[in-house]
Amino acid sequence: MPVAGNLDVSWHAGWPSAKHDPAPEIQVHAYDENTLILRQNKSVHYEAPFMFLLLGEERALLLDTGATADARWFPLRRTVDELLAGRGEGYGLLVAHTHGHGDHVAGDVQFADRPRTTIVGRSTEEVIAAFGLADWPEGLGELDLGGRVLDLIPGPGHHSAALVFHDRRTGLLLTGDSFYPGRLYVQDAAAFSATVDRLLAFCEANPVTHILGCHIEMSTTPGEDYPRGTTYQPDEPPLQMTVDQLRALQRALADAGNRPGVHRHDDFVVHLDG
Repeated sequence: MPVAGNLDVSWHAGWPSAKHDPAPEIQVHAYDENTLILRQNKSVHYEAPFMFLLLGEERALLLDTGATADARWFPLRRTVDELLAGRGEGYGLLVAHTHGHGDHVAGDVQFADRPRTTIVGRSTEEVIAAFGLADWPEGLGELDLGGRVLDLIPGPGHHSAALVFHDRRTGLLLTGDSFYPGRLYVQDAAAFSATVDRLLAFCEANPVTHILGCHIEMSTTPGEDYPRGTTYQPDEPPLQMTVDQLRALQRALADAGNRPGVHRHDDFVVHLDG
């Protein structure tokens, strides 16, 4: 059974005046002592992406690095180093990504010279090589952090190299921009639908406690999202989503029938490219 964790958290969603925001640049919430969820402050960058730090016995995984490169405004490496303090000199760090869009990889540069650190490339070819996903986009991979194994599920559609991570220890399914309470931008409709089908098949066969994407863009009013570029969202729903909501996305895609445009639903908004 998955280890229980804590999602009783109020995510900081910016400030009426970004210049006067008293909150730190990065909010850190401990789902459990070895599972940390980080959110970039909207006052630093409106995308406010979530990042995940999963600690194993031999190394940690930092999943995504946020939307800002400059450590003066976004001290991601300092934050990660503080969270990993005391793990010993031989403890490693793997920096990987849910996908390669700029708001998820900008902070990579902060880790370029960090000892015992590997940064996975952003292209499909680099992701396949790094994780041994020879049957891409079919099949699964495994990532062992030392006593903590993650399942790797190819997830193209939003981005050609998108990858979904399932943590066997907690049951968390980390879906990046493929599924979250917000605007789901679909680059390749056929690939995206296949990814949703693949994820649901995985959920049927494996314990999934929560689905965590990388943004919150909806309000608590069903079907209503905050405009792109918003830096203050005082009325956000929770980050976590359910398998039933993922099934609703599958139905929404079937109803859309690959018709380009904006398809609005209670918990998400599908944007299909033409």
